[in-house]
Amino acid sequence: MSPLKPSRRPRPSGAQTGFLMAVASMSTVQLGSALTVPLFGQLSALGTAGLRLGWAGVLLLILVRPRRRDFTHRDLLACTVLGAATAGMMLFFMLALAHLPLGTASALEFLGPLAVSLYGPGHGRRVWTASAAIGVVLLTEPWHGGLDPLGAGYALAAAACWAAYILLTQRVGDRVTGLKGLAVSMPIAGVLGMLIAAPAVSAHLTWPALWVMLALAALSPVLPFALEFLALRRLTTSAFGTLMSLEPAIAMLIGLLVLGQKPGLAPAVGIAFVVVAGIGATRTGARPTATPATTTLPGAQTCIREAS
Repeated sequence: MSPLKPSRRPRPSGAQTGFLMAVASMSTVQLGSALTVPLFGQLSALGTAGLRLGWAGVLLLILVRPRRRDFTHRDLLACTVLGAATAGMMLFFMLALAHLPLGTASALEFLGPLAVSLYGPGHGRRVWTASAAIGVVLLTEPWHGGLDPLGAGYALAAAACWAAYILLTQRVGDRVTGLKGLAVSMPIAGVLGMLIAAPAVSAHLTWPALWVMLALAALSPVLPFALEFLALRRLTTSAFGTLMSLEPAIAMLIGLLVLGQKPGLAPAVGIAFVVVAGIGATRTGARPTATPATTTLPGAQTCIREAS
């Protein structure tokens, strides 16, 4: 008789792995945002966003070291547009945080991924999108009429940039292996962010603040954006957009723990709706496995599904 082989634990599916990566990404994004808010008085919202983007670009260039021969002209163009969307997403969101609570700003920004999820296939997707939409309404409580119009405008601009970021990240991630695409797009975002933020930080920047922003850049956006980049290899854009419904709930929790921003009853119920939507999106959101005959895109290099 042949010896019994030790049983192996089943590996997580692509959707489950993408779910874990997305949750870790959202948590670090919101923690980084909450820790940045106290610096607004010294560096301003634009200054903190620009410095985080600038440091993130430097860190990714050092860690990944992308090479020109790894990119086609189309790849570089896509990375450039992705960098612009990334810069807009962070700059507008930081401006929104100067006017709105963390949970409210995150809920409004989530309208971008929600719009992406509306274009997903299947009736089930619509159910999870509807659940997420109800949760967003409960989180923002529009019937109170207390939203700061300027802050809401900034949050909605961040939402539009986030929607573009999701679509572009998956496109770049499928055309360029590893994190090389992110290592090109983030320095572009950093240059744009620093150009816009330079007037706000030039007179108030100190060495301690500079090193604090380096640490915050490593926490967010370097770590979460890398996780999102990998998660979008395992999830459809519509599933990823719906899964991002968890972010307002995470933001509200971190806002409570770090900034002392207490939610009311309606936002608490909204958390339940977005959590249900996130779970539903995960169960139905794995991307189909590509076969060798279909992995080459016109004008692009072979797409490699890395499990890194």
